[in-house]
Amino acid sequence: MHKTISEAKKFVSLLLNELHDVKEFEIVVCPPFTALSEVGEILSGRNIKLGAQNVFYEDQGAFTGEVSPVMLKEIGVEYVIVGHSERRRIFKEDDELINRKIRAVLEKGMTPIFCVGETLEEREKGLTFCVVEKQIREGLYGLSREEAQKVVIAYEPVWAIGTGKVATPQQAQEVHAFIRRLLSEMYDDETAETIRILYGGSIKPDNFLGLIVQKDIDGGLVGGASLKESFVELARIMKGVIS
Repeated sequence: MHKTISEAKKFVSLLLNELHDVKEFEIVVCPPFTALSEVGEILSGRNIKLGAQNVFYEDQGAFTGEVSPVMLKEIGVEYVIVGHSERRRIFKEDDELINRKIRAVLEKGMTPIFCVGETLEEREKGLTFCVVEKQIREGLYGLSREEAQKVVIAYEPVWAIGTGKVATPQQAQEVHAFIRRLLSEMYDDETAETIRILYGGSIKPDNFLGLIVQKDIDGGLVGGASLKESFVELARIMKGVIS
């Protein structure tokens, strides 16, 4: 919940100026609902994609305060964050609700960025893999192999979000590898390799390189560092690794 419409437009214009030549990987920005339409107009036809931070699973109806997939699709949204830890923790979204949202996003031809991750208490109890497996199995429940391949998964250890703590590259890789094996078990090896798995949780320019070079980490879901010019630096680090 950052940036007014004018602030978002100014910032995305800066990003386009700095990153207009990036073609090697996808960059997605997810402004608040209020700024989506106007930011989308600026990004139209450019190399930075438009994403939303949340969605409801119905197209319309008596759901005051919610925003539907149809509304997002019409203004050019291509990606939608689903199941972010703050949605789970603060707004009590459960795995069944998240599954319905993922299905709704896919039905409208958009890409869900499906967030999973454990709390500090769960990690200290040794429940990381149990928690992540339950979230993935229930979140992807009923999805065909072809549908699953269109999902982006973001592993965000809740204890590392906004705390300044960050999972070590080894801790992050261990969970990413587990997710990859789980997807292979649920679907097949090709699907597991096709699905992009991002890391999220206090990503900054000084720790991103160590994370992104890990075998099973395909990108980053960036929080606080995406609100300032450090986001440009992260993109340049990514470009350096790929090229």
